[in-house]
Amino acid sequence: MAIRRLFLMGYTVEKISGNQVKITFEIAADKFDAAMQKAYLKVRGQVNVQGFRKGKAPRKLIESMYGEAIFYDDAFDVVFPEAYEAAVTGENIQVVDRPEVDTVDQIGSGKDLKFSVKVFVKPDVELGQYKEISATKYVHTVTEEEVSARIDQDAEKATTMEDVEGRALENGDIATLDYAGSVDGVAFAGGTAENQTLEIGSGHFIPGFEEQMVGMNVGEEKDLTVTFPTEYHAQDLAGKEAVFHVKLHGIQVKVKPELNDDFAADVSEFDTFDAYKADIEKQLKERAEKNADVELENTLVQSATDAADCDIPNQMIEDELDIMVRELQMRMMYQGIRYEDYLKFTGQTEEQVREMYRVEAQNRVKMQLVLDAIAKAENVEVSEEDVENAVKEEAERAGRDVEDFKKSLSERQMEYLKGNAVIRKVVDLIVATAKVEVKDEAERLTASDAAKAVEEVVEAAETEEKKKPRKRTTKKAAEEKTEE
Repeated sequence: MAIRRLFLMGYTVEKISGNQVKITFEIAADKFDAAMQKAYLKVRGQVNVQGFRKGKAPRKLIESMYGEAIFYDDAFDVVFPEAYEAAVTGENIQVVDRPEVDTVDQIGSGKDLKFSVKVFVKPDVELGQYKEISATKYVHTVTEEEVSARIDQDAEKATTMEDVEGRALENGDIATLDYAGSVDGVAFAGGTAENQTLEIGSGHFIPGFEEQMVGMNVGEEKDLTVTFPTEYHAQDLAGKEAVFHVKLHGIQVKVKPELNDDFAADVSEFDTFDAYKADIEKQLKERAEKNADVELENTLVQSATDAADCDIPNQMIEDELDIMVRELQMRMMYQGIRYEDYLKFTGQTEEQVREMYRVEAQNRVKMQLVLDAIAKAENVEVSEEDVENAVKEEAERAGRDVEDFKKSLSERQMEYLKGNAVIRKVVDLIVATAKVEVKDEAERLTASDAAKAVEEVVEAAETEEKKKPRKRTTKKAAEEKTEE
């Protein structure tokens, strides 16, 4: 803890806990005197001294009236930022909160300023087991039904529409219609449309509307009587009976393509249906494998996090909560919902939202600290190639040209991506050393169902036990008999 000498000042750094340091400063008298003069120039414009215009009173007169302590706070504010920045930068102290003045041991004109501050820092991490962690990787087995469902999705996209003639409207048909709605004979906003398309049986319109259209013929007009749901979004219509005058202009049906080589050539790069189907199966298997890998990584990293120990400063958790709330606000914005409306709909205050996320925020902070600590313990470094790959992945995720994306990155953003590359290597290390048993996902579900069944049996037994009358002890029975 040798004192560090800088121009006109010095400091010492003392670690007082795993997440806090104490920095003691000495500011040379002439430097503090210069700060006192700056403080005087500021304060003189704020005090009234009889016989002088505001801002013109001599320093000695102000000091005689108020004492020189009137300048201390402002003088301190002059010298502190430079001193603090020098200490934090010089010792590479990773602060996570604002410093708090601990002691002021000496202050005044002609004296060295001596004081100390305490500040929370990135905490020490006591690592637990992060290598050779035992875990199970559950991989989903792709079924023929899933392959068929995926092909059906492509077939649905390739569906064409054909006009229907010579029959009435049926469920599943696409109707083209005009409608005009009214309540008590009065039209209402949003209740009128022309050449509207509607799939009969889809449930997109008010209950009863589509059902009453079944059997109509092209050119036919009809009045449909329906009742708006009690929880309808338009309060003035909720629960009310309405009449819709409807005219049917046309009927169409969806025609799905035949699943053959021509279909495969239309929707894929393959010339045969068999090759197309095989590729669909391959894609689903690759996705299942990737999902299993991601889940395994999450399980292993969480295990390493749980095994470690560190005292996280509250400010780090609060900062993470700020990020999580901003993420929530962005999700709401993408859904077209104002954050204020989200709070209103859910009946929550922002403080309650923060409390809801607090445990997750603490885990996220701890996980990052643990991964950083492992990187340090294992001397993990990244190459230019690693960083380039990180940039490429981020560019592809953003749908940008790699070179253009790279040029748009700031120095801070590049450091962030470099940090991501380090974390990627740490996660790879944890996975590479893990003892992994691969099982079919069905086994996990079976085990989960079995555990749930056991819980239900135990719960039922406990409930039944509570219903039984309590047994009297022999002593209690004898006492009751004696009383008789």
